[in-house]
Amino acid sequence: MATRPQRSYAGRSAAERSAERRERLMAAGLELFGTEGYAATSIEKLCTTAGVSTRNFYEEFSSRETLLMRLHDRVIERAMDAVVRALAGADDLPLRERVERGMRAYITTTAEDPRWARLSYVELVGISDAVERHRLDWRARWVEFLDAESRRAVARGEAADRDFQLGAVALIGGVNELVYHWSTGAVTGSLDDIIDELVRLTTALVTAS
Repeated sequence: MATRPQRSYAGRSAAERSAERRERLMAAGLELFGTEGYAATSIEKLCTTAGVSTRNFYEEFSSRETLLMRLHDRVIERAMDAVVRALAGADDLPLRERVERGMRAYITTTAEDPRWARLSYVELVGISDAVERHRLDWRARWVEFLDAESRRAVARGEAADRDFQLGAVALIGGVNELVYHWSTGAVTGSLDDIIDELVRLTTALVTAS
């Protein structure tokens, strides 16, 4: 049986129109979640900001939570890519320099735009069981990454061999809390100050005996 071709409107296919609506909703979610907050942002407000109907919203996302998680995926995937690029070809650098490269890539990607910082470090916490599972899944991936990088330091003689996973969990908590407080204005100093402090913390955790 032949497949009916998709109809196009104004030269755009249904898939293209869907992708455009999705991006408009993602942009609206970043702006509203990142400025007014998740709790203050209704689906109706998202749709008005994005210029789409409520029906269009549910064609792209099953809920506000889903939109929040997809936004978080976007910024954390970008951060992971930025860290990998920053560390590419840096195997011969001392540990502290590699930590600084990776930490700077991560923090600037997730926190340089105040909207991304609020979404990643403030709005994602305490929403629901589903969002919490999503957050913890990402934490587990970062723990694995940090453990692998710590073992590189062991292989280079820069750290003693031990279980690094508890330290990795503690580091992630420290990063989240410090950047969270910075993003809310509770901690003074520049983003460079925050990065420098986290580099010291990370280096100390990896090299502790």
